[in-house]
Amino acid sequence: QIVLVSGHLDSWDVGQGAMDDGGGAFISWEALSLIKDLGLRPKRTLRLVLWTAEEQGGIGAEQYYQLHKENISNFDIVMESDEGTFRPSGLGFTGNAKARDIMKEIMTLLQPINVTDVYDNADGTDIDYWMRDGVPGASLRDDISKYFWFHHSQGDTMTVQDPNQMNLCAAVWTVVSYVIADMEEMLPR
Repeated sequence: QIVLVSGHLDSWDVGQGAMDDGGGAFISWEALSLIKDLGLRPKRTLRLVLWTAEEQGGIGAEQYYQLHKENISNFDIVMESDEGTFRPSGLGFTGNAKARDIMKEIMTLLQPINVTDVYDNADGTDIDYWMRDGVPGASLRDDISKYFWFHHSQGDTMTVQDPNQMNLCAAVWTVVSYVIADMEEMLPR
């Protein structure tokens, strides 16, 4: 059984893609690194996917889906971060009411950093195939007030990234992915 965390590597052609979507790739990598460094071994596999060709129409995501859809019942949740890694506020979530209640309970663990909201509908080009087939999905929600200052521009460089805000995003990603991966049962569908 698999808990998938992800971001995409490709950027628009004019910038470095540090925010779109290097930040999402980084926090996904960091989540798994933190779990490993803490010596935690969840019941399910945590899988990191760094998507390619998202900016060119989601070609990498479609290929991955085609290669793995026969095992769709083993995918517990698919998570994607693709709206920057600014100050997080919670998660967008797509899933049934029982799964949403579980997600709300998990998010209470993040009260110390004030990131507890669960919003309707996860967003993510790379996880859409899975969510359409009923796999629960989550996407990072953060303060996007500055997102379009840099999105697909030459301004999308490493200087946009705030290490403290990225650490908070990585904390959200780490807690949510680990707890889901270590629950007794998969999220209900």
